[in-house]
Amino acid sequence: MKRTIRKRHSAEVKAQVALAAIREQETTVQIAVRYGVHPTQVSAWKKQAKESLAEVFSSDRQQHQQDQRGLVDELYKQIGQLTMQLDWLKKKSD
Repeated sequence: MKRTIRKRHSAEVKAQVALAAIREQETTVQIAVRYGVHPTQVSAWKKQAKESLAEVFSSDRQQHQQDQRGLVDELYKQIGQLTMQLDWLKKKSD
């Protein structure tokens, strides 16, 4: 039995398909044919885009991104300190 290989689509392609589906200027089948995907996939990406669209304008998302940046900065600071301590210990043991 022949196995089919799944296509992996970039985020840009998914966004283009979802936007075309949201605009509703073409049918789902027409969009699917144009982008070479299954009509069910077009509907799924459209649904996913509609559900996550509110997050783009959410202040909670911005707060989460700022918290993540702060956490990353703190972790890099700790990495630097630990690297310096390790170097000092290596020199001390020589």
